[in-house]
Amino acid sequence: MANETEKFVLRSSLTSPFGRKVRMTADVLGLNERITIMPADTSDENDTLRQQNPIGKVPCLVRADGSTVYDSGVIMEFLQEVAGTDRLLPTSGPGRIPMLVAAKLADGIIDAGALLIYEGRYHEPSAQSEYWLNYQRGKIMRSLAAFEASVPDAGKTDVVTIGLACALGFLDKRKLLEWRPSFPRLVAWLDAFAKNEPAFERTRAPSN
Repeated sequence: MANETEKFVLRSSLTSPFGRKVRMTADVLGLNERITIMPADTSDENDTLRQQNPIGKVPCLVRADGSTVYDSGVIMEFLQEVAGTDRLLPTSGPGRIPMLVAAKLADGIIDAGALLIYEGRYHEPSAQSEYWLNYQRGKIMRSLAAFEASVPDAGKTDVVTIGLACALGFLDKRKLLEWRPSFPRLVAWLDAFAKNEPAFERTRAPSN
């Protein structure tokens, strides 16, 4: 467990939706002054990120002793322990597992969106698989439909609402598909959450 003065380094970027989840968590829990953000280049084989996280993905939290914590969900729970609270996720009880499931569903939206981006980034148009692209779009749309049917409480900030807000923000920023016309309750939910939780706007990636 971290002591009350331990400082951390967050290997991430301002554009990573998973990194944004962690940055929002730090903001909400009042830990910003204890975390320094150090950019990471996942495509650079010489970046120390690959030693800090063998998977080579962001975000990765580096502790004062050099040990590391990853992925975003684990970092969020770790920071909650550092802050000495359980406001983002119960440490036990019947509500914990449903929240973890919903948080993973939100993560799945981001994962599928990232695969859409990678297909376009690493394959020439003639080599891209429309089947694969539609498969990823289907994941996103089914996940959004599940949240549309049971929207979280926009007045509550926890692992689910942070993850969902970052997922929807990611879809908007990357313009991966037109999700808003089909999911009006989620549109209203995101507007309400952004109004109720200032950390959402404070962690928005620069537009340029």
